[in-house]
Amino acid sequence: MNLKLALMAAIALTALSACSTPTPYQPALSTAAPSAQRGYSETRLEQDRYRLSFAGNDMTRRETVEDYLLFRASELTLDAGYDWFEIVNRNTDEKRRIATYGDPFMDSFSWRYYSRNRWSRWGAWGADWSTDTVEYNRYEASAEILLHKGPKPEGNPKAYDARSIQSSLGPRIVRPTARQ
Repeated sequence: MNLKLALMAAIALTALSACSTPTPYQPALSTAAPSAQRGYSETRLEQDRYRLSFAGNDMTRRETVEDYLLFRASELTLDAGYDWFEIVNRNTDEKRRIATYGDPFMDSFSWRYYSRNRWSRWGAWGADWSTDTVEYNRYEASAEILLHKGPKPEGNPKAYDARSIQSSLGPRIVRPTARQ
């Protein structure tokens, strides 16, 4: 009986996680548990130098995590009174995990039989352990940026105009919704 309760609890948690949404554009809460620290964070290293990161959950695509990092860099640049930023270094980490779940509609032990060199689900001989394996990917992007004033130099692939980033990525930014 305890095994069935544990299985039902696992199914309920899986169903709830399936309803979750990608990490919105928000600050990471440093006081939250490590598993809940999703969003952006930054550290000011010098007057014109920052280290940034954006961590997404299992539902957040890699491109979204990287776009949110660039958007945060553009916000910091404009808020500090600068015009463009240069990426000194940049990295995106991927964390993978694999979870295996049992079939909720089958007992953990069901019967089947062997006939004509293959197994069949219909019958009464042999055990069938039905499972499902799911792979989850979680991304975290980080960068160190330098802030600059004046026009962005041409030909530098690591230089970004902050206002251009704001206008091109701004419509795709999803902010958290207010809870009722």
